[in-house]
Amino acid sequence: MTSEAKNTLRHIAIIMDGNGRWATKKGLPRSAGHKKGAEAVKAVTRAAGELGIEYLTLYAFSTENWQRSPEEVNTLMDLLRDYLKSDLKEVQDNGVRIRFIGERDMLAPDIVENMKKLEAETAGNMKMTLCIALSYGSRHEIVNAARKIAMLAKRGDILPEDVDIKMFSDMLYTKDIPDPDLVIRSSGEQRVSNYLLWQIAYSELYFSPVLWPDFDKETLEAIIKDFNRRERRYGKA
Repeated sequence: MTSEAKNTLRHIAIIMDGNGRWATKKGLPRSAGHKKGAEAVKAVTRAAGELGIEYLTLYAFSTENWQRSPEEVNTLMDLLRDYLKSDLKEVQDNGVRIRFIGERDMLAPDIVENMKKLEAETAGNMKMTLCIALSYGSRHEIVNAARKIAMLAKRGDILPEDVDIKMFSDMLYTKDIPDPDLVIRSSGEQRVSNYLLWQIAYSELYFSPVLWPDFDKETLEAIIKDFNRRERRYGKA
C-alpha cells in the first residue's frame, strides 16, 4: 500500500450488493453471482487483514432477504454451509476471529451449530475480527435491546435514569466491537438498508459503483485513500 493509502481506520462495515446484477450482465443465473460474491468475501477479508483493518463487518444476509424466492434463499444458505465448513484453515492461518450477528433462531439448526463451532475455534485469534451479519436487521436488533432493558427495569434491576448510551450499546449484538469508521456499499445503490443503524451514527459513508463480485483489494485501497482525505468532526465545528 502506498503512503497515500496508509490506513488510519479500525473498522470497516460493508453492504455487499450487486451479485444478481453481476450475473444478469453476464447472462448467468443469480446463483452464479452469489457464488462469485462468496469468492469476493474471501478476497476482501484477506485484503482487509493485509491493510491493517482490525474489524471487518460484512452484511451477508438481512432479515428482509428471507422474502426472496426459496430457490435463491436455498442457494445462499448452501453457500453459507460451504463457507462454514471449508475456510477454517485460512482463517486460522491469518489470525482471524469470527463473530456472527443476527437472528439465529431464523436459521437452520445445522447452520447455527456450525456458526457456534467456528466462533469457538477462532475465539483466540487476535489479528482481525470478521463480523458476519447474518439474518440481521438493525431494527430487530434495536427492538431486542429495548426489550432487554425493559425486562431489567420490570425486575427492578435498573431504574429508568440508569439507561444511557453505553447501556443500550451493550445490549446490541455488537457489544465490545467499536462502531464502524467507514460504511461501504457496493453496486452504486445509495442507502443503508437497515444495517447497523445505531452503530453508524458518525460513520463515513462510501457508495462504490463496483458490483460486489468485482470488489477486490485495489478497490478497497482506493476507498481507504478517499477516507483518509476526509475530516471527521463528530458534530464539532
